[in-house]
Amino acid sequence: MLNYDFKLYWPSTEELPDSDDTPVDNELQDLIPGLLKAMLAMLWSDRLDWFFGVDMAVYYEGEKPPYVPDGFLSLGVERIIDEDLRSSYAIWEEERVPILMLEVVSQTYRGEYSTKMQDYADLGVLFYVIYNPKRRRKPRFEVHRLVNGKYELQSGNPIWLPEIGLGIGNERGTYQGITREWLYWYDDRGQRLPTPEERAFQAERGAIQEQQRRLEAEERASLLAERLRSLGIDPETLA
Repeated sequence: MLNYDFKLYWPSTEELPDSDDTPVDNELQDLIPGLLKAMLAMLWSDRLDWFFGVDMAVYYEGEKPPYVPDGFLSLGVERIIDEDLRSSYAIWEEERVPILMLEVVSQTYRGEYSTKMQDYADLGVLFYVIYNPKRRRKPRFEVHRLVNGKYELQSGNPIWLPEIGLGIGNERGTYQGITREWLYWYDDRGQRLPTPEERAFQAERGAIQEQQRRLEAEERASLLAERLRSLGIDPETLA
């Protein structure tokens, strides 16, 4: 029998569309995964074995229509393949199924709680995260874990993801000058990790405080020198 590996003849990512050309209808669909990606870029700056895609096509079988989650995380892949970066993500090239898919629900449902959930389960995605800012009576934030081929809703906030080594949760905060509820990464103690904006602000505040301490020390030294001179003592002779 002929041993035919059909995957060898599937198109490469350079030959496939990079998205489904469906525009996002809610700015949060871009900002929320963008924040998670920016946090990872800072937290894992010394790692090159991960990739976080935002609104990027994920191809799973030849030229079949791709999945285009609002965000997805894949581990064990090259962080950067070349200077032109990825245009899309083909599982047969990467040899890794994303470990996490994220959907931010917009005004119109697009199967986030039905068809997409089944599709991602069939694909073998370990964690499926859904954030629905419009919900009032039901939870806005859900994390589902794949167990025996089916997703099970996890309880708590944040939710620890041991295979990723981070937790994910939601709380109010400020990002790009917008104060509202956001999704963040957390450490194993449940403490929210800082965003790049917060880290930059902390660094700037620390630099200002250090400069203030230096100025105060110089002022004290100047006052002491002036006091010594008033007593007829040259402060230079005390050095």
